[in-house]
Amino acid sequence: MLNEREIESCYLGQFIPVHYHHNMLMDQNRMHGFKSAIHYAVFPGAKVLELGGGTGVLSWFAAAKAEKVYCVEFNPDMVKEARKMMAMNPNGHKVEVVHADAFEYLPPEPVDIVICEMIHVGMLREKQVEVIESFKRRYLARFGGPLPRFLPEAVIMAVQPLQQEYDFEGFYAPIVQFQETTVIHPGTVELAPPSVYSILDFSQPLDTRIAWEGKFLVEKNGVVNAMRFITKNVLAVVSEENATIDWLNHYMTLPLQQGVQCKAGDVLQVSFHYRAGGSIPSLEAAIRVDVLHAVVPETAERVRVYA
Repeated sequence: MLNEREIESCYLGQFIPVHYHHNMLMDQNRMHGFKSAIHYAVFPGAKVLELGGGTGVLSWFAAAKAEKVYCVEFNPDMVKEARKMMAMNPNGHKVEVVHADAFEYLPPEPVDIVICEMIHVGMLREKQVEVIESFKRRYLARFGGPLPRFLPEAVIMAVQPLQQEYDFEGFYAPIVQFQETTVIHPGTVELAPPSVYSILDFSQPLDTRIAWEGKFLVEKNGVVNAMRFITKNVLAVVSEENATIDWLNHYMTLPLQQGVQCKAGDVLQVSFHYRAGGSIPSLEAAIRVDVLHAVVPETAERVRVYA
């Protein structure tokens, strides 16, 4: 009989199939971004901890310079996989693959850098924020300060109103869609530019509750029937070059229950709230859209839509 933590862990990315981790190895944007950030941040002789290591590839990147890397993984199948991969690669002996829960594990010594990639668009589903905040409390209690450097260092999240096509060979299906960021999607019309709704700095105390209310100036006539969520991970800040090493998640587009007609010049008011690590449906249910038609400003019509 599974306990509550074990049941929930099925949704954390801790027990996803092995082949999913193999797909992540083939994600060139993810791999190149993390390799560059880890190469920049890890210095010779450093002690590194990775929480939620999967195949162990990010720990292996760190092992190129680090003296010691602790790679923590909860899924026993992935533990075997990571240990097998380490044995096949140079510097793999520097990586100790630890079978443990990231919510509970602490390394036997202070570390300089913590890598944690439990990241979903909008910080939903996976427990990046909770894991890091839990780690900070336990680490400070055992070792005192300062805290290690975290990779990613920060996350910037934005939202954008869309007119989204939901016709699949004549079959209408308003579904959640994940879209590549470097591809033009003919069925997607951007009705206004994105607006940043949250910036999470992992070096600072974080709240798992995310809430936002903001306005958009509509640039095109259309029907607002979806909201796109954008998540940019700042993997490392390269201070001497005044630059960052980033990784952009796929866009996540959530359908609204009912589309609302709008015109260029209208003001679109959007609000939502959710918990970091929460479900996608919980965010869908919390989205509220108000369209203020600017055509007759003194008697502006307000149409309220709930997703």
